[in-house]
Amino acid sequence: MGKRRHARELAVQVLFHMEFNSGNLEESFELVRGNFNPPNHSLPFSKILLKGILEKKETLDHLITTSSKNWRLERMSHVDRNILRLAVFEMLYMKEVPPKVSMDEAVELGKEYGTEESGAFINGVLDNIYNQLEKEGKIETATAKNSNSG
Repeated sequence: MGKRRHARELAVQVLFHMEFNSGNLEESFELVRGNFNPPNHSLPFSKILLKGILEKKETLDHLITTSSKNWRLERMSHVDRNILRLAVFEMLYMKEVPPKVSMDEAVELGKEYGTEESGAFINGVLDNIYNQLEKEGKIETATAKNSNSG
């Protein structure tokens, strides 16, 4: 398993923990890290993700809410909601990660940590978000990148 996959898993675990327990990011990070013992090489990327997600949470939640038909944020499972936050953060703010990679990783995390329906649900919401962001010019598609590089 790759460095970033471990980092994403840790980030989702910390976000999940923070929904049920008070405390700051560092305390939560250390507690979850101590219990799950992720590889050290995954820690820096995980911290970048967590700080960014918490900083941009309002923007991420708004985008998720407007892109998930018939699902209010508070009705989503805690796991699905946090996986969506992670993927949308990467799509919007982590330009070195292709959006389709973020989407695929999120679907896999949903299948592993969520319910039977999580993978399909996450895929549907992220597909709506991707199409919206692409239409608004907030992300570049592979086709746009290739045509600009020649």
